Amino acid sequence: MKAFIVDRYAKNARLRLGEVPEPEVRENDVLVQIHAASLNLLDSKIRDGEFKLILPYRPPFVAGHDMAGTVIRVGSKVRQFKPGDEVYARPRDGRVGAFAEYIAINDADVALKPKNLSMEEAASIPLVGLTAWQALVERAKLKKGQKVFIQAGSGGVGTFAIQLAKHLGATVATTTSASNMDMVRNLGADVVIDYKKDDFEKVLSGYDVVLNSQDNKTLEKSLRVLKPGGVAVSISGPPDPEFAREKGLSMVLRLVLRLLSAGVRRRAKRAGVRYSFLFMAANGEQLTKITSLIETGVIRPVIDRVFPLEQTNEALAYIEQGRAKGKVVIKVK
Repeated sequence: MKAFIVDRYAKNARLRLGEVPEPEVRENDVLVQIHAASLNLLDSKIRDGEFKLILPYRPPFVAGHDMAGTVIRVGSKVRQFKPGDEVYARPRDGRVGAFAEYIAINDADVALKPKNLSMEEAASIPLVGLTAWQALVERAKLKKGQKVFIQAGSGGVGTFAIQLAKHLGATVATTTSASNMDMVRNLGADVVIDYKKDDFEKVLSGYDVVLNSQDNKTLEKSLRVLKPGGVAVSISGPPDPEFAREKGLSMVLRLVLRLLSAGVRRRAKRAGVRYSFLFMAANGEQLTKITSLIETGVIRPVIDRVFPLEQTNEALAYIEQGRAKGKVVIKVK
């Protein structure tokens, strides 16, 4: 089958389009013919080697974290899916490979595709949807009447998280450029800040939750817009000791991550708030809940552009510019 392959860790290296064997189907797997896959900055960061200590993929490997397609075959222990089912998923760490014609995925990571979405629209959802769900519902426990600051509202995670937060009954603030202000308002944002013109720290205060997706300087400022007892959930780092424990990392790596996050944890404690790093995990059950929200019209996908499979490198370069509105998708079939 055709696939885009990471041959070596290297910054801005091109993925290689090549032929690889069709994946082996284990007893708890579903084999999916991929119709569409979406791209995430995580794909670039893994290619660049930023996560090679935490996610030890051994090149060469197939890249890609988001997909939608049709089940072709199921393992002997799979009961909830059958050939012909239209599904979508974020494959678990260690078994990624969505930039390809086929993928084998553990059935616990898969959900039926929302009936009202195309394959391209469905492929745009899993990683950002699960990230927003795990950050706002699981980690922050966002409630009706609370206030949440979601950074980069026009990005992939931002466009989904704004809609989810509004569904949960929160007041939502976000940052974006002037050209995207109307779009994020239409998604439900109550307070929209032009990040090129205004400093969010001077506009916002007394917030319950921050979803941080930016650099460490922005994270430090975000701690100051929280009220005492608030929580900053960061998807861009630095990883904290709790993450190291969850991942079962070595004592050396645990110490490294403890040191990397010491500054922000100290500042959070001083401010009377909580800091939590989130590296989202594959979860078919949560994705099924997201499916319900999509099918009832609570959340809609936001797609910037669709590229053909052969232009996967060009699509990656496009998202790395940081200007995409919502998600960028590659059409495989």
